[in-house]
Amino acid sequence: DPYYRFNDVIYRWISLDNWTYSRTFKTPFDIRKWQKVNLVFEGVDTVAQILINNMTLGTTDNMFNRYSFDITSMIKEVNFVEVRFLSAVSYAAEQSRCHKAYSVPPACPPPVQKGECHANFIRKEQCSFSWDWGPSFPTQGIWKDVRIEAYNHYHLIYFSLTSFFVKSAQQWNLEIESIFDVASSKPIAGLVTVNIPKLQTQQTFSVKLQPGEGSIVLLVNINKVRSSTVEAWWPNGHGKQTGYNVTTTFIMEAGYQIEKFSKAYFRTVELVQEPIPGSPGLSFYFRINGRPIFIKGSNWIPADSFQDRVTYDTLWLLLKSAADANMNALRVWGGGVYEQDEFYDICDELGIMIWQDFMFACALYPTDQNYLESVRAEVSHQVRRLKSHPSIILWSGNNENEAAIASNWFSIPYADREVYIKDYVTLYVKNIREVVLTEDESRPFIASSPTNGLESVKEGWLSQNPYDTRYGDTHFYDYSNDCWNWTVYPKTRFASEYGFQSWPSFSTIEKVSSTEDWSYTSNFSLHRQHHENGNDQMLQQIGHHFKLPQSIDPIKKFKDMIYLTQVMQAQCIKTETEFYHFSRSEIVKGEGHTMGALYWQLNDIWQAPSWASLEYGGKWKLLHYFAQNFFAPLLPVAYEDKGMLYIYGVSDLHVDHKLTLRVIVHAWSSLEPVCTLAKDGVTVKAQSAVPIYKESINDLLERCRNCSRKSCVITFCLVGEGGLQSPTNHHFLSSLKDAVGLEKTQLTASVSQQDDIYIFVLQTTAIAPFVSLDVGSIKGRFSDNGFLMTEKKKVVAFYPWEPTSVEELEKSLTLTSLVDVV
Repeated sequence: DPYYRFNDVIYRWISLDNWTYSRTFKTPFDIRKWQKVNLVFEGVDTVAQILINNMTLGTTDNMFNRYSFDITSMIKEVNFVEVRFLSAVSYAAEQSRCHKAYSVPPACPPPVQKGECHANFIRKEQCSFSWDWGPSFPTQGIWKDVRIEAYNHYHLIYFSLTSFFVKSAQQWNLEIESIFDVASSKPIAGLVTVNIPKLQTQQTFSVKLQPGEGSIVLLVNINKVRSSTVEAWWPNGHGKQTGYNVTTTFIMEAGYQIEKFSKAYFRTVELVQEPIPGSPGLSFYFRINGRPIFIKGSNWIPADSFQDRVTYDTLWLLLKSAADANMNALRVWGGGVYEQDEFYDICDELGIMIWQDFMFACALYPTDQNYLESVRAEVSHQVRRLKSHPSIILWSGNNENEAAIASNWFSIPYADREVYIKDYVTLYVKNIREVVLTEDESRPFIASSPTNGLESVKEGWLSQNPYDTRYGDTHFYDYSNDCWNWTVYPKTRFASEYGFQSWPSFSTIEKVSSTEDWSYTSNFSLHRQHHENGNDQMLQQIGHHFKLPQSIDPIKKFKDMIYLTQVMQAQCIKTETEFYHFSRSEIVKGEGHTMGALYWQLNDIWQAPSWASLEYGGKWKLLHYFAQNFFAPLLPVAYEDKGMLYIYGVSDLHVDHKLTLRVIVHAWSSLEPVCTLAKDGVTVKAQSAVPIYKESINDLLERCRNCSRKSCVITFCLVGEGGLQSPTNHHFLSSLKDAVGLEKTQLTASVSQQDDIYIFVLQTTAIAPFVSLDVGSIKGRFSDNGFLMTEKKKVVAFYPWEPTSVEELEKSLTLTSLVDVV
């Protein structure tokens, strides 16, 4: 396994060599019968010369492009096809050497990443040259389909559907775009019929295709009577993801017909940037179907260094886990790949909105003619391929490159700045943006993330400070300050990246390591950490609130360490996300109206410490269980300010609710509550965050006699009619390392089976913070995990992703809570 121990370094020679893929094949049809024959490569990674029968067809230099070669005159009954690859690493270095006028930084990744240089000089998955969460595996090969297409008259290459709502007419329209290769030398006329049975809509158009690349754009008006009953596509948690079957039939005079079956989705998207009363700057939020939506989710990186290991099942598991944690959005990050069609199909189905970056990240890029032409072709291909998906709500030019210039990450002398600013505008505005606007008018475009949005545009597309909280989106990382202290977080309009690292479970690490690796300070542990001082930063953050493990058994100590990093990560991101949540409806000192929280990052590319909430293989870290709660549609959120405790009611529901707020105070030493408070008639407003409770901590402790900050903990939840209930939330009054009265507890679990799920009944003899259930490498997830157990008994369900049994689960189960860490 290339992921085993130190193989990423041991196998480095593979990427430094050149490789040739070849085969002999028989043509499965009579070649004389066809007017045009193409050899099509959907994806070549990356630099290659392509030959058939020893004749060169052409070259490739862009992993994200589709290449089609005319082989009409060369194909025989038996053929020999070759793809001769050049090492991507050598090619990138050579491109950089040839760029003599000025340097285009960064030259190389930091040494801790053990990566390759000049990733910005090749149109290839940028993180395949290494990243701060991933290995360096600059693969070379054929990463998508290769096929032969033969046709006589015309052939459909791209087909897309985009919906528009015409306000003046109160009617939905569907724009259908078809792009053909027309093989005949004369124009071809014909008829196209579009049929949407469910909407009683059928229209026929007479069309004419010009020789070469012919395109047809049809505007279908949805039947007026049905237009009012069209069910829109909604994000997860806000409604259904209805799609309508569409049949499009092309009958051209050549007598050969094409029938295309597809799905049409109806939804509108607006990125709203407008003045906010009582605040300088502009808003930055998404309106879907006219409704402002608080964006809840994470950032997506490639699911594997080797893309062909990423199957439909891999994608389904990861994306379903995102939806199950109440997420409604993911950002496809610009250092990876434009995902496969299935990825977006699943997002359409689950209601996961996609913020789609173009593949440029954390670097400056060259702008010579060849490079720009390649990029234009890439962008055009990707937008045509993807624009039918309702899940994609935004195109974004790059990741952090506006910030890289504005904050001068690469120490560029002030006198030389203009060159790089000009290149920036040339690439993202004059090329990428131009192509996007030509190909797709149905959704917004921003040039970078973080950006100040319209303010950046006003400043010539490069703002002074792209991290300004009063405009656009922000990325924020701080590993040294105490993450429980909400005052360190930016009260931003939109938090599109923020996060903390943790280690994946022992069962995940175990598969790629050996016994001598199982310590926090082993060579393996250092080797796997690609972020400078990452392992120490985790210890430092844990140290703010928890005691570090001291066990003399080295493997227990390692497992305790892993557990604590996951507890710390979950609690940190919970605190930060809740801060963004309660800032949703308020403006304080000109800041607030936060309308998005996308933490960094959802998934992992290999088994290593990282910011992810899902481990490589899909196992949920504690953070992902916490996300299920902190992204819940209804949630009480607490914070302290100058000795006052505030509780906000946060709601993504579409109507106001009258609810009861239950506040329970527990002493750490007892499962019996010290005191409880039920506040009735609390109004939690639809899609907002409102203060619903306020009390000074001193008054609270006095009311609940025998309580001090160190001896007690507060839990609270919202309960309404008809089973409406929020998750139970907690607020710690002191660091857990200072908690008084926490006792060793006997945690036990009994397991039984109920239909397709397994029921774990947990019992405890004392309050147990951060109870973690782990069933090793048995694939599946629990209904809840990492919780504060304040009652004798708790029932947790386990949803298996593969067949298992009660015996297997009992054998694999480990139960850990904070008091088990010694």
